[in-house]
Amino acid sequence: MLFPKPTRDQVIALAGVFHACQLVETLAKTGICPSRDFETSIHSLFEQNPDSALAVFGNLDALTAGMDTMNRALSATKDAANKDILRYVLGVLYLHKKLAGNRAMLNQVGEGIGKAARQAEHFSRTHSNVLANLADLYVNTLGTFSFRIQVSGAPQYLQQPDVASRIRCLLFAAIRAAMLWQQVGGRRYHLILQRQRMLDLIHDLRRAS
Repeated sequence: MLFPKPTRDQVIALAGVFHACQLVETLAKTGICPSRDFETSIHSLFEQNPDSALAVFGNLDALTAGMDTMNRALSATKDAANKDILRYVLGVLYLHKKLAGNRAMLNQVGEGIGKAARQAEHFSRTHSNVLANLADLYVNTLGTFSFRIQVSGAPQYLQQPDVASRIRCLLFAAIRAAMLWQQVGGRRYHLILQRQRMLDLIHDLRRAS
């Protein structure tokens, strides 16, 4: 088959990308985001050897925001689509590709997340110290590429160190989900050529959650 159909695992992984990118937009424009949704994305960063795609995020219910955002984005006309979220998603997929081709940086990221995981054992996965270290890791790795995701929002929020730190952690989580998407066979043509099949799978997953 020239263009294999997208699978349930691919939709779950891509919903993880949309989930984190939706939170980036919310944080950038309001300065806050739902703590449970934020925890889902941060949780995914520490799941390095999951038993399944879904295990990266916990369960389907935890991905509700991501599935709903993905559904809106794939269903919308070009004019109605949220351009910022789509821009973040495409930027994340591009950065993941750059990261995947840089073995040294991949090792640096893996070591840094491992260090943060050990730190989280003493605090929590969403403790400010853990988030600050993850944000610094993002800046020192993915942030060194010439291409950077430009986040649009309200300056009074984007200039707050805590908000900026959380946004970087969410972009990290989005890239982790993009890595999962690629690992389970996700490809960019799915977004263009097989949008309806992906929408059908989202609807099936939402009914199961």
